[in-house]
Amino acid sequence: MSEPAARHPASEPAARRLAAGLRLALTTFTVAPVRAGRVDRAVAAVAMSLAPLVGAALGAVLGGVGLGLRWLGAPTLVAAGLTVGLGVLLTRGLHVDGLADTVDGLGSYRDRAGTLEVMKSPDVGPFGVAAIVIALLLQTACAATVLTRPWPAALAGVAAATAAGRAAVTWACRQGVPAARPDGLGAMVAGTVRWPSALGALALVAVLALPAAPGRPGQGPAAVAVALVANALLVRHVVRRAGGVTGDVLGAVVEVGVSVAYLGLVLS
Repeated sequence: MSEPAARHPASEPAARRLAAGLRLALTTFTVAPVRAGRVDRAVAAVAMSLAPLVGAALGAVLGGVGLGLRWLGAPTLVAAGLTVGLGVLLTRGLHVDGLADTVDGLGSYRDRAGTLEVMKSPDVGPFGVAAIVIALLLQTACAATVLTRPWPAALAGVAAATAAGRAAVTWACRQGVPAARPDGLGAMVAGTVRWPSALGALALVAVLALPAAPGRPGQGPAAVAVALVANALLVRHVVRRAGGVTGDVLGAVVEVGVSVAYLGLVLS
């Protein structure tokens, strides 16, 4: 009997890092009951690179729920509202909370330290409340339009919009983007994603969005690209005001990315 093939020791750390990165991505972007593993910047780089894949999977679930509600006879707006609401529940509301904190901080017109102090506060101000309401209303209205399309386009549209928000996080964590604080999630993930991974995230979500607008195959990828550009401008502004990104900023990036992608998918 021949000896078993020897393992390649160099491949084991990479495999473990990939598994740890996937666990971190799932626990960061969903409520999946996954036990957290090793967390460091190397694992964070993997997790932020895998964020669009996690977003696509979450979006497929949400799209399936929305289509299922439509099949059961629910009005389109009701199905869309429940779909968007479920998305908030399946992410523990962390991203809408980050959106509110970020908008409150930017709307305070304080200096860097004051902006970060407002963002860290557990209170939600009027700017933050308005931002949540506008984002969720916009997502619901757009999802209602997407869910009226043939089921392959509807499923692709919800999945692509959801994935676009996570791809925006990948881009917000690319090399060259600093963290605002020396601790916290922002410090762990900022600057960890290499450019090839960021470009791969854009390509992945753009391909996913191809069938989202029937008869207009370029509209889906264009919507994804515009969502990333909008978030690049947001991140640039936050870096200028706060000195870098934080966990709250990444949550805001998700919601802005989803909202802009949905809007791009329904404009004709």
